[in-house]
Amino acid sequence: MALPLRLTLAALALATSLSAAPSVFGQGTNLTVSGLQQDTGAPVEVTADSLRVDQVAGSAVFTGNVLIVQGTMRLAAGEVHVAYAKAADGTADTGTIDSMTATGGVTLATATEAAEATEAVYSPQSAQLVMTGDVLLTQGGNSVSGQTLTIDLNTGAGQMDGRVRTVLQTGSRPTGGGN
Repeated sequence: MALPLRLTLAALALATSLSAAPSVFGQGTNLTVSGLQQDTGAPVEVTADSLRVDQVAGSAVFTGNVLIVQGTMRLAAGEVHVAYAKAADGTADTGTIDSMTATGGVTLATATEAAEATEAVYSPQSAQLVMTGDVLLTQGGNSVSGQTLTIDLNTGAGQMDGRVRTVLQTGSRPTGGGN
């Protein structure tokens, strides 16, 4: 599971006068998401209160305080459902994950970035991560929020949709007045 997240929100600071307006609203925002390389050979540690495996259906469900750690990436959720790919004979291929769906207060974090959502679906075959429901993405003092964040982990391209709000710290502070 390669999910570390490094955001480059400076790409949002297009040629507009964002320094004069720290809050920008829009319907959809393309993001440049970089630094997504993770040592996929690194061990993945999953901790949960319980685990239920269904060999026939080809699924596993981790529930209660789920924490998945790989390298510097941490994913926390109330529940994570793992669906395995189907083998040629139609049985579950427990060596290949088709998708992982995290629900219940999902938080994805690295040492310097974090994303929160109601749900996150990771599809290793397409290297796509989709976070939905009150998504908040932060890097330092910068943030972008919306309803759906889609990230192509191969290219680092991302898009936030659904009443997007972006707050960029400009580094400058107003001077004078008010005392």
